[in-house]
Amino acid sequence: MSDCIFCKIINKEVPSNIVYEDDLVVAFRDINPQAPVHILIVPKEHIPTLLDLNEDNKHIVSHAYMVAKELAKKEGIDEKGYRIVSNCGNDGGQTVYHIHFHLLGGRFMTWPPG
Repeated sequence: MSDCIFCKIINKEVPSNIVYEDDLVVAFRDINPQAPVHILIVPKEHIPTLLDLNEDNKHIVSHAYMVAKELAKKEGIDEKGYRIVSNCGNDGGQTVYHIHFHLLGGRFMTWPPG
């Protein structure tokens, strides 16, 4: 998608602070962090919303969670705890229509979140 900011980051057209990359996902620090650790884990495949997951791409979600687990360990937030958030659709708070997962930690997370 030529107008998708995450696709531009994946394609290195827009600079970002990448902390992890493999053949399925890229992870980078959020430019507007909501916690001391706020990393976005973004599939390289452009999938607009969670509603667009299917049998061919569902493995990306489990992979993203495994990456989140390793990044939490690397960032030192694994033992105290962290949150993974994925917004879906306008009412769900999705602002970039390319699925992604927010890894948040480094402080106590309140509930409800929104």
